[in-house]
Amino acid sequence: MTTTTAQQLRHIVHLRFELPAPARLEDLRPLLEQVTPQVQLLEPDTAVLDVTGALRFWNRTAAEIARLIQLRAAAHHSVRAAAAAGPSRMVAAMACALTPPGRLLTVEPAGVRAFLRPRPVRELPGVGPATVRLLVQHGVHTVGDLAGLPLATVQRLLGARTGRTLHDRAHGHDHRPVVTEPVARSTSAEHRFPRDELDPAQHRRALLDLAGQLGTRLRTDAQVAAGLTITVRYADGATTTRTRALPEATHHTMLLARSAYDLYATLGLQRARVRSITLRGENLTPAEHATRQLTFDHTIDKTLLIEAVQDRARRRYGTDVIKPATLAGRRELCPRIAGPVEVRRDPQLR
Repeated sequence: MTTTTAQQLRHIVHLRFELPAPARLEDLRPLLEQVTPQVQLLEPDTAVLDVTGALRFWNRTAAEIARLIQLRAAAHHSVRAAAAAGPSRMVAAMACALTPPGRLLTVEPAGVRAFLRPRPVRELPGVGPATVRLLVQHGVHTVGDLAGLPLATVQRLLGARTGRTLHDRAHGHDHRPVVTEPVARSTSAEHRFPRDELDPAQHRRALLDLAGQLGTRLRTDAQVAAGLTITVRYADGATTTRTRALPEATHHTMLLARSAYDLYATLGLQRARVRSITLRGENLTPAEHATRQLTFDHTIDKTLLIEAVQDRARRRYGTDVIKPATLAGRRELCPRIAGPVEVRRDPQLR
């Protein structure tokens, strides 16, 4: 007798799109919502759909619906997608990570255990590089190894909450829902390294550039972000995501960059081969409703005043006319301004 009833069984479709340069993930939302309203977009290239309630309407299985979406994305947007169907978000995501573009992998509920047990433990959602090193030191190399340990042992190694979560996931239990959001609730920027990057200084340099892109976009749209999410993709295709609520909603590059650095530090990366970093501003609201806590640190006020001047210069002369010294490889002459342009580096943003 199984504990999974028909009412409890879910059908999740996970899609990873190959988006050409001009295309955006948001452009695919109407196509996906024609299939089911339960759509969650994960920048820069991923969509998760709960098609449980759509099976009867379409008279198709979850795998057939996934194939339908692949065909429509290719026909209407010239976009290929890797797809996977499974009984939970975790299983569908792990299966999709193993699937090349244009192909489809299905994991049936009865096959979850057989699918998970041989997988490397690093592929389990929530297992970052530091956790992998700790588990490997104790002889845990696969998801099956982790599932075979007593819960108390896992909790002693990883802590009570994290241990229970990962132990449940190793047994195939993942009850996270597909969270639908309004269109304008987040915005993101991605940096792809020309080669797998080991240097933490280059990672931080990319974060500063991403914070600058987000800040400029938010200020242009008169919005502020109340949260920040960093997603790091590694050389083997695995990803780690960290999210944090900001102390106060903001669109200032300096404050976004500081929070991005803090999130990066929580990853505990050591000699990690990073392929790309995505920074996403969450819970966007109109800037006119935002407030800022007053401080006695006059350097912050000066930096924010300079930021306003920089925005005006960029609107007039181009986005690259002014940048932090950290992002400037060398002194260059601006084609529209006589003489070299230099920006003082904020010691907090190195």
